[in-house]
Parts: sequence; structure tokens; C-alpha cells
Amino acid sequence: MSRSTGLLLMALLALAAGCRQGGPAPASGGGQAGEGAAAAGGAAAEAPVALEDVMERDPRYLVGISYPPRAAAWPGLARLLKAYAEAARAELMQAVAGLGDEPPAAPYDLVLSFTLLMDTPDVVAVAADGSTYTGGAHGNPLVARFVWLPKRNEPLTAARLVPDPAGWAPIAAYVRERLAEALAARVDADALAPQEREAQLRNGLGMIDDGTVPEAASFDQFEPLAGAGGRLRGLRFVFPPYQVGPYSDGVQSVEVPAAVLLPVVAPAYRSLFEGG
Repeated sequence: MSRSTGLLLMALLALAAGCRQGGPAPASGGGQAGEGAAAAGGAAAEAPVALEDVMERDPRYLVGISYPPRAAAWPGLARLLKAYAEAARAELMQAVAGLGDEPPAAPYDLVLSFTLLMDTPDVVAVAADGSTYTGGAHGNPLVARFVWLPKRNEPLTAARLVPDPAGWAPIAAYVRERLAEALAARVDADALAPQEREAQLRNGLGMIDDGTVPEAASFDQFEPLAGAGGRLRGLRFVFPPYQVGPYSDGVQSVEVPAAVLLPVVAPAYRSLFEGG
């Protein structure tokens, strides 16, 4: 895990815990009706969070951050987005400070865009995509997903979604199979010699296994998939470059249907999914 990823995760975990104060009981206990009432009271007491686009230009660096205006409607979610952006900017400025008076050969930069993926009474989802450049051959990708439950006034995280660690085994198995199929297709498209093909497959499958260890931390970036009747037909798990493949493979994702998820999803969240 990179230093910037660590900073971002620490900020988000602290804020996610703060969002619970004055809100509903933990997802593993209590009724959803009672939690919704408590969440409504907590949300009413929360002060609005200003999400203002950022554009900074300096001979040494550039910063561009954009937010969807609608995200400010949920102060708890807005705080998470702002914390992610501010942590990324702080990491960039730390690198800029290390330059001293010498300008870099190419300006350092941070480009980050938040996009509203879903906006329903039950589920709101925002994608964060961008990169930060502080020297080297290419920038460091920034990939994050935020899922917010308005009626519960809380974020939906991988650890809350599947609280039993053993529950990640069937999800990991499903994701690995899909990623391995995609890997084989890419390798076969290159028409490599048999020995080279075998080596690429072996290396690629090793990265997939390392990046999909059956635990919440491996699957903490996901997007809801809209289904029938306002419910979710599944989740799209998103993997940044380097997690399950080399940088050249870019961001990879796997859609996991509700039928695979439901047996291991926490009872409090099953009603979000088709068949739940």
C-alpha cells in the first residue's frame, strides 16, 4: 500500500466512524425502522459541507478537483469526499515542499474528479477517479468508490456489507475466475509463443491471487448496480492499477450478481438487493 493510500484510508476511516455518532445503531443490531429515525435526527443536526471545485496553478504544480453539486445534500458523504480530496492534496503539497526552490522538470499535479453514479432514496454512490504526479514515468492513479445509505445516514463499506471474514471466500473465488478469464483473453490476443504465454499467465494469476485475498480490504472499492424495483442486481468491484495486474492493465472491475452476494451479506443490508 502506498503512503498516499494509507493517508486517505486513515482519514476516511476516522470520518466514517464520526458519521455514526448521533446516528443509527451498528448495522449488525437493531431494526431498520429505528435506525432510519435516528439517522434522520442525526442528519438534521449536521451542518452543510461546502464542496467547491478547486483550480490552482503554480510554476511547480497544478491542482484540479471537481465535485458533483448534488453530493452536498448528504453532509456525511460530503465530508468523506472532501477528506479524500484534501488528503490527496496534502500528499501532493508535501512532495512540492521537498522540491525547495528548484522547479521540477515537469510540474507536479493532482487531477481528481468525483462523479455521481447512483442517486436513489436508498443508495447514493460516488466515484473518485484521477491521478497525482510527483515525478517518474507516470502518475499515481487515484481510484475510490463511496456508497452512502441516506435512510441510515451511514456509508456502506465492505466490512459492514460482509461482516463475517469467511464470507469473502465465495466472493473472492467468483472474482478471481472472472479476472483470470479476462487475463487469458488479453494474453491470447497477443498471440505469444507458448513459453511466453505460460509465463505471462503464471505472473498474472499470481497478481490476481495477491490482490483478491478473501478479506474486506481487498474489496473495499465497489459500485452498486441498479436492478428492478429500485433494488440492486449486484455490485461492481473495482481494482486500481497494481492491485490485480500491472499498471498497463489499468483499472479492472468485476460485476458480482446479487445471487452470489446474498448468502454472505449482513441481514441489515439484504433488502437492498434483488431477492433479498
